[in-house]
Amino acid sequence: MSPNPVTKRLVKAVVALELLGLFGVYGLFHTMNSSRDFRNTVNRRFPSILEVYYQSNEWAGVNGIREGDHEAWSAKQD
Repeated sequence: MSPNPVTKRLVKAVVALELLGLFGVYGLFHTMNSSRDFRNTVNRRFPSILEVYYQSNEWAGVNGIREGDHEAWSAKQD
């Protein structure tokens, strides 16, 4: 028994949305990973997203990004 066309279209749409989300998250991570200024913008607008970025890096063993950002941002304000 083959699935009906509506089910096929729905499955394709869900897979497409998941891929779009995956590439979007990767793009966000890559931009955050390469730009301290962008991380500062994210910190002001969406601090919870930046916290997830810091925690994922710390979990992966990449330490010191949070501290470096805070030092740079506080020096910029002076």
